[in-house]
Amino acid sequence: MLRIGVLALQGDFAAHEDVITNLGHAAEAVRRARDLSTLDALIMPGGESSAMLRLMQAEDLGGAIAERIRGGLPVLATCAGVILLAHGVSPWQPSLGLLDIDVIRNAYGRQVHSAVEKIRLVEEFAEPREIDGVLIRAPRISRVGTRVDILAWFGNDPVLVRQGSIIGATFHPELGRDTRVHRQLLAMTGNDG
Repeated sequence: MLRIGVLALQGDFAAHEDVITNLGHAAEAVRRARDLSTLDALIMPGGESSAMLRLMQAEDLGGAIAERIRGGLPVLATCAGVILLAHGVSPWQPSLGLLDIDVIRNAYGRQVHSAVEKIRLVEEFAEPREIDGVLIRAPRISRVGTRVDILAWFGNDPVLVRQGSIIGATFHPELGRDTRVHRQLLAMTGNDG
């Protein structure tokens, strides 16, 4: 059984915990730097990225997360989690700068514009090649670095990317029924869940 940490400061962490538990693994809330020490992987959920940044300042949780990711800890970042990891953020706010993409915050509209859209997966995924993607105040990826693989598209926009041990989804895979994005994270640990 894998120990999958879920950043549980604010936002949509409970739905990720449910997915991980339903896949047969332990979901552990991460609120302090010491919570990272025994994890096999980490999920950085959606929510409000600026609020998460403020809450991570205690104990330099952001620095501890960055250190573990640089050390190869597999991570799945969704929505606000992608903003926290992106190199460039517009409108500007600080980020950990570990994922070589630029994002535009809330690019698909305000909360009232939230929608379920068809996301096209690359051939690496088994059929069906489309999944429902829940977009809630989602960031748009405006630049993708050369070390980043695009795994899924919404229209012409990349919405699921991978760089080394980091997977970034601008949509909310934890709110749909398809668990393939979470299984990608588990596969990075050597266990395909």
